[in-house]
Amino acid sequence: MNRTTLSLIAASGALAAVTAFAAFAGPTASGASAPKAAAELPVERTSLLCPAPSISDIADTSYTSFTPVTQGTASTGTARLQAADGQLADGTDNSGTGKGAKGSKSSKGGKKTADQPVLTPKAPGTPVTGDTSGADAPALIGTADGKFAPGWTVQETTEVAAGTGRGLQGVTCTTADTDFWFPGAGTAADRTDYLHLTNPDDSAAVVDIELYGKDGAIKSPLGENQTIPPHASKPILLSTLTDERQADLTVHVSVRSGRVGASVQALDDKAGGDWLAASADPAGSLVLPGIPKDATDVRLIAFTPGGDDADLKVRLASPDGLIAPAGHDTLHVKSGMTTAADLGDVTRGEAGSLVLTPTDQSVPVVAALRVVRGKGDKQETAFIPATAPVGTRATSADNSAKGTTLSLTASTATATVRVTASAGSDGGTATTKTYTIKSGTTQDVPAPVPSGLKGTYALTVETVSGGPVYASRTLSATESGVPGFTIQPLPNDRGLVAVPKTSEDLSVLQK
Repeated sequence: MNRTTLSLIAASGALAAVTAFAAFAGPTASGASAPKAAAELPVERTSLLCPAPSISDIADTSYTSFTPVTQGTASTGTARLQAADGQLADGTDNSGTGKGAKGSKSSKGGKKTADQPVLTPKAPGTPVTGDTSGADAPALIGTADGKFAPGWTVQETTEVAAGTGRGLQGVTCTTADTDFWFPGAGTAADRTDYLHLTNPDDSAAVVDIELYGKDGAIKSPLGENQTIPPHASKPILLSTLTDERQADLTVHVSVRSGRVGASVQALDDKAGGDWLAASADPAGSLVLPGIPKDATDVRLIAFTPGGDDADLKVRLASPDGLIAPAGHDTLHVKSGMTTAADLGDVTRGEAGSLVLTPTDQSVPVVAALRVVRGKGDKQETAFIPATAPVGTRATSADNSAKGTTLSLTASTATATVRVTASAGSDGGTATTKTYTIKSGTTQDVPAPVPSGLKGTYALTVETVSGGPVYASRTLSATESGVPGFTIQPLPNDRGLVAVPKTSEDLSVLQK
């Protein structure tokens, strides 16, 4: 008997043994038990990217880092924010400039060198802050692992006293991705809009930037094959990509290789400015939460990337339910063209959020709101992109006892929400409140404030029951009569991940 025959006999014996075991251990004649639901477990590592805060020499910027307390996390961990200066771990310069980023001030004063963290978070449940000033502050790359990773949130808030974009600007530092839509950008003569791209990885990223105006795609060869060096950030002035000057553009960022973080800084010569975060992924129905009660002008910008036109119902989710804005109850969005509609003072002194749904056929759309407060030379601007629901939990950092508004919307069904105010960055005790938001309404809820608050604090929003909840947070700070404000949507903080439960099932060998 040769060696091949012996191998075949051994293999057949092993298979028979496995089959026999499967016959005894496999599903019973009455059928297998249903698979168990996936477990929600804390993430073990999080990366965040913060754009360079300002082009103004008189800008003052604060950073606030916060990780909510999450059960089941590791007992140890680290988190740090460092300059996106093109330096690899071995110290090699890959930025293409041959120079490292300039240092920034910390909350304790003094200069930070490029390789020192801007701030070092404390234990989960307590915010920590840092600050910088001027136009030389770099973009930041942040990483957190272990107990600091689940729900890690960093807020970048900048005050500019005068000049282009004066007022309050805020952005929640983002995760890296490969596809972004920014309806609401512009290249008009009074606009200075920068697209900030940050690469957190060890290899270069290659990006295409497409612009779409009122008549469709705008030729922009300079937007193709943009290279973002490793561990570096590149601000791109949108008006340098085209000769066309339009107030309402949709910017599409698609990554050919690698991944990037992306945000648009939209600045106006007279009406202030703010950061425009990416819209939620294209969808047939969208929610744009948290229009301020005293908004003097609201402009809706929408775009459909598919081959079909979109017809949308436009509804305002007010404190009393869904209503149709007078003269703007529908919106027709032509395929591949940016469409804008002036809604005026649509909220009329009440809390409100915009809800977009298809009139008939569902066509994927992206959208954002440009919101103005004040009048004349006292105007200030902010943006509200369409956002994903809170889901299990969302987190907002850099809140104060005065000047913080939390807006909650239940677009399709009544929901119960739990809101926790963390301890303060310099002292205070956490507190929690529960709210019920009726179907089709928006409520500006009185956000809880930590007892004995010193410094700033974080808000954690959790969906307890009911339908999906959409949220945003508005920060307000009036300076020299100008109603400075900034709005950040609160999508799910991705602190938990579904991990399916598995077990051995040898019955598959019988099939």
